[in-house]
Amino acid sequence: MDKRPFVTKEQLDAIIQQFPTPFHLYDEKGIRENARLVNQAFAWNKGYHEYFAVKATPNPFLLKILHEEGCGCDCSSLTELMLSEACGITGHDIMFSSNDTPSEEFRKAYDLGAIINLDDITHIDQLEKTCGIPETICCRFNPGGLFELSNGIMDNPGDSKYGMTTDQMYEAFRILKKKGAKHFGIHAFLASNTVTNEYYPKLAGVLFRLAVDLKRKTGADIRFINLSGGVGVAYRPDQTPNDITAIGEGVRKVYEQILVPAGMGDVALYTEMGRFMLAPYGALITTAIHEKHIYKEYIGVDACAADLMRPAMYGAYHHITVMGREDAICDHKYDVTGSLCENNDKFAVDRMLPKIDMGDVLFIHDAGAHGYSMGYNYNGRLRHAEILLQEDGTPKMIRRAETPRDYFATFDFCDILKDMKYDD
Repeated sequence: MDKRPFVTKEQLDAIIQQFPTPFHLYDEKGIRENARLVNQAFAWNKGYHEYFAVKATPNPFLLKILHEEGCGCDCSSLTELMLSEACGITGHDIMFSSNDTPSEEFRKAYDLGAIINLDDITHIDQLEKTCGIPETICCRFNPGGLFELSNGIMDNPGDSKYGMTTDQMYEAFRILKKKGAKHFGIHAFLASNTVTNEYYPKLAGVLFRLAVDLKRKTGADIRFINLSGGVGVAYRPDQTPNDITAIGEGVRKVYEQILVPAGMGDVALYTEMGRFMLAPYGALITTAIHEKHIYKEYIGVDACAADLMRPAMYGAYHHITVMGREDAICDHKYDVTGSLCENNDKFAVDRMLPKIDMGDVLFIHDAGAHGYSMGYNYNGRLRHAEILLQEDGTPKMIRRAETPRDYFATFDFCDILKDMKYDD
């Protein structure tokens, strides 16, 4: 697959005249089209609902776009709940999937009417003491062991801190029923960033069989099954992207094989995708500002790992397009680096790219999820702006760049910094 930017060089040059690099750029048209495709893929299920994983890209402008396309919010912290509330997203449009959860966060989720997904059996007592047991409740399942598909081992749930064991799920349902819960859901996340159409159908089979057995043994009214996230994107150009239509069809077949014969053909399906919903529709835009010729060839850019830390943290691959040289021969080997005092501050290592001159603009692909949201301020580096490329082709700033005033704001007790004059 040939990865192409969702903007032309001419469009990007015009945007940069208004908003200097670096910045994250999001494609509204692509976001909306993808959300519609996801909803269409699961339209066969009457109660289907996608809860966008707010942690992936916590920006209210983007949350509102997704909400307009029928998506809710998957929240896992107090501030994510507050952000959803600020966007007018409340009630059962919120799924609160947290772990190691402070009581105040359960209280906020309860007050918003969110569906609370309990990560651990001990959370039942904590929730009851904090705010009471709601009529609709969800429990997170961890089957342990390895999770395998036909193309190999996908992940190791047995090493994961999330979810309850099989025995704990049965016990939790019994306890919650006694405490007044009337409607139940099941949730599981067993593998991350899968690039295979098999993942959701295989996971669905695990959860559907569990649901049938839970209903039979506990009498619980199971209203929904949440497949969570894990549907990934093709970061590398040689990968075949997931086909969400095929994935939806695969889940439908398993649904009709397991749930329908058990008299559970009215169970709603939920998903909590983040990466699949936004990653391909966001990019980190940065300018080459320095070149260095020592034992290797380096291109220094005005962004750094504080803007996109996946390559530094995981060694993750993000494709890079040199704008204006989309079809040029990649005959130069570079490390593309930022300015942090860390040697892992590299967007690419030994990457074959066209010749890069100072001032060239680089489009770093698939940064729309787990990009800006994972940013930090190491070295006192300030986080940059987020720009939305609207459907009509005009840019709109949806988060301004940080200033030194923002960086020093939490030192409001310190007279030296409080009185400092800033160049905003």
